[in-house]
Amino acid sequence: MHSLVINIKNKELMDKILWVLKRFEKDGLEIASRDDFEDWKELKATRNEESISFTEYLNNEAEYQKKCD
Repeated sequence: MHSLVINIKNKELMDKILWVLKRFEKDGLEIASRDDFEDWKELKATRNEESISFTEYLNNEAEYQKKCD
């Protein structure tokens, strides 16, 4: 997996860039905040399971948090 971090100070520009990037989600692009990505990496490191997509993690975050507690 390749990662790219983009820092955007202007909210209007951020909204435009997200609009474009969301068109690539069906091709496998995952969009995440840096904080969420760091949480996901820590969770993955503590689990001895097959990896999951970041989108699946976000959709089921509460369930995964219970398993980690």
